[in-house]
Amino acid sequence: MPTVYITAPPAAAESLATTLVEAELAACVNRVPTTSTYRWESEIHHDDEVILLAKTTEEAYDALVERVMDLHPHDVPCIERFDEEHVLKSYATWRDEVVSP
Repeated sequence: MPTVYITAPPAAAESLATTLVEAELAACVNRVPTTSTYRWESEIHHDDEVILLAKTTEEAYDALVERVMDLHPHDVPCIERFDEEHVLKSYATWRDEVVSP
């Protein structure tokens, strides 16, 4: 089952997280404030961002990515997938029950 790592500007993070849960594309989205340092168009940037950790299912993953791409304010959003090898069975069952493909 995938966890999707997404970074977003603070002004967009809450809306993205809420939309993913309301659309049943994620069971839960954790929001963690961070500062990102990166190169964009030959310049170094230091921006406040929010890390979103979206817990989803294999079946809903593609739709979740598509929704993030539609709503995210960046031209090239950070969307990375982490596949879980071990997860508490009761948590996995709950996640699978609340996420629709």
